[in-house]
Amino acid sequence: MIAAQLVPTPVGPLALLSREGVLVAAGFTADPKEMFARLTPELRAEGLEVVDDLGPATQAVRAYLDGDLDALEAVPVSQPGTPTRRRLHAALREVRAGTTVSYAELAVRAGLPRTAARAAGSACAQNLIAPFVPCHRVLPSTGGYGGYYYGSPVKEWLLTHESRHVTTAG
Repeated sequence: MIAAQLVPTPVGPLALLSREGVLVAAGFTADPKEMFARLTPELRAEGLEVVDDLGPATQAVRAYLDGDLDALEAVPVSQPGTPTRRRLHAALREVRAGTTVSYAELAVRAGLPRTAARAAGSACAQNLIAPFVPCHRVLPSTGGYGGYYYGSPVKEWLLTHESRHVTTAG
């Protein structure tokens, strides 16, 4: 069974979906079914149950919102993808809060050539576990915020939140 919880945030509810203590989806939506629909058929076959508390994942979100920017890193995650996409998602998890990288830089961090920026962009677009796999920390090299599955205002809020807490902590 996939367990789901909605956690309130300043930019709207964050739906968390977990299987046996491992986060399989997270996203800024008021309806966990939207995230559930993006899972693999095998996971969807397990069903969905909304619960009051997912424990460590929920605690990590609350700590992150309170300024502990590293809290999300401790939560185990799992999402499908090719070996290249998994390397890109792993590289995303290594981008520290308060910093950003370009799509080309993300590709290099994943062991790919800079010219694999499109693959990096695709991995961000297909990321099922935001903000735990922090695709919001990837910006276009041409400037601006670029796209974000949950909208540019959410991406901007996350980056501002992180920069504010990095500045006050340092």
